[in-house]
Amino acid sequence: MLGCVIHGQGDLRVEELPVPVPGPGQALVAVRYGGVCGSDLHYWLHGGVGDFRLREPMVLGHEVVGTVVSYGSPTPSGPAAGTAVAVHPATPCQVCPECADGRRNVCRDTRYLGSAARFPHVQGGFAAQVVVPADQLRPLPVGLGLRRAALAEPLSVALHAVRRAGDLAGRHVLVTGAGPIGCLVVAAAKAAGAGRVTATDLLPTALEYARIAGADTLVRADDPYGAGWPSEVDVAIEASGVAAGLDTCLRLVRRGGVVVQLGMLPAGRSPFAGNLVVSREIELRGAFRFDTEFDGALELLAAEVAFDGLVSAVVPVREAEAAFRLAADRSSSCKVLLDFGD
Repeated sequence: MLGCVIHGQGDLRVEELPVPVPGPGQALVAVRYGGVCGSDLHYWLHGGVGDFRLREPMVLGHEVVGTVVSYGSPTPSGPAAGTAVAVHPATPCQVCPECADGRRNVCRDTRYLGSAARFPHVQGGFAAQVVVPADQLRPLPVGLGLRRAALAEPLSVALHAVRRAGDLAGRHVLVTGAGPIGCLVVAAAKAAGAGRVTATDLLPTALEYARIAGADTLVRADDPYGAGWPSEVDVAIEASGVAAGLDTCLRLVRRGGVVVQLGMLPAGRSPFAGNLVVSREIELRGAFRFDTEFDGALELLAAEVAFDGLVSAVVPVREAEAAFRLAADRSSSCKVLLDFGD
């Protein structure tokens, strides 16, 4: 079977891999679609994500959907063979202090598909068939197809960031960065009852995708005097992963407001306007991955067909490098999917 393996910076290969065999408590899933994530791009372009560096070849991918093929023996409970499912990519340890505190998304010993955060690395889901813990399978709600369901993982990230922001009902929310995650944050904020959402980005194409996601106001980030810039907002969610985006959030959020840092900043130290956090009593909160939001993401995707507009391309797995190049070109794409079907 074919799989996408990253060997180092700039070294992405589509290789023949052995078909895995599920063990006790595991399921074998035939992957249909895999979403190319920003972290996948970082492994390809830079050989790592933030402080997580590649130390061995790794199958990429953690945004995967497909159908159940079989289970290991003894057979665990789970969706029947042939059922369309989304795969929750995290396997928390369940015993660390964070898991005990109900914050499994920051488990200190978690396993996450396609991640170099630990060694040996956790192999990912960009393969025609993958083995995963059976309890990480989620059958798709009625009316939700596999193509749109491939957005479940990044939408879960967005839903968690919105949850970290607190009650958004009637609030004005700023989202900096209109990449795939930023656009899904826009959609999640609107679903949470935000009264107004302003999205910023450097690229007109990205802003157009933010409009599709439901943004009320679009602002060019490199035009500080342009129309649409708010004087202040109630909540700001930083989804660009650059220090300038965080600076914008801190300067525009109202006194006593909330800023959520969602974008992964470059490795090492990043400057930020710390005096504003003090003098305005701004609450600066981090948001990392997700937990139970995965189920809510599937329900939201089933209810809203507009999410289809955020999938900009579906590329056969044999053309994986072309798919990665397209996903890295934010002037012409939003979410790019790999197709593992025949």
